[in-house]
Amino acid sequence: MSDVRPGRHELGQNFLTDRSTVDRIVHLVSQRHGPLVEWGTGNGAVTLALAELGRPLQGVEIDPRRAADLRRRIGPHVCIAEGDILRHAPPQDAVVVSNVPFHLTTPILRHLLASTTWRHAVLLTQWEVARKRAGVGGTTQLTAQWWPWFTFTLDRRVPATAFRPRPSVDGGLLLVDRRREPLLPESRRRAFQSWVARVFSSRGRGVADILRRNGVPGALADRIARRRRRSSAPVLPRDLRAEDWVEAYAARP
Repeated sequence: MSDVRPGRHELGQNFLTDRSTVDRIVHLVSQRHGPLVEWGTGNGAVTLALAELGRPLQGVEIDPRRAADLRRRIGPHVCIAEGDILRHAPPQDAVVVSNVPFHLTTPILRHLLASTTWRHAVLLTQWEVARKRAGVGGTTQLTAQWWPWFTFTLDRRVPATAFRPRPSVDGGLLLVDRRREPLLPESRRRAFQSWVARVFSSRGRGVADILRRNGVPGALADRIARRRRRSSAPVLPRDLRAEDWVEAYAARP
């Protein structure tokens, strides 16, 4: 992939140049059904590989020059549109693919999760973001707030040398899949997410105490804490899993 030109820093572009990572992305996408959407096509390294799957593919690129260049090089079953991915709505049941601009990771993830149309996402993000979203080494508030409706899976680490220009940190492949059977109905999402935010911001002597302060019956709070205890260190909200959050929330009066 020696023809890849450096990205424009004002657009947050670090283009993927490692063929093995591109192949891995295509493999992951091939296991998921639905029309394809790529957010941020850049120079087209991933786009051209996805096009070989022969499925409907829409690319969204904010840089008009790169979008025009890619249109000249790609097949007729691929549509390359100029636009801001933070304003784009994926089609129904889509598979969203993106080498996420590192400086826009959180707003892009929030925009994606708030959309109700897509079904799967294969995302290349900063390594630490991918780890945290997948709950590796502890759960973040954002993951906990969306867990009843999505699963988050860490696939692999992608070294900084796989990008050009080279970023200061490694990347990570993160898989986000909408649950076929949500753990909570959509109508309870706002209330659940507000409650999770209160739990994360509450003080207490470990998660059992924190859950009790937020309306969870004491016996259940203690049972959840015991379930997640791995050492003598206190169990904290970051240690809970999706089923713990849902069980605790549902048990409140």
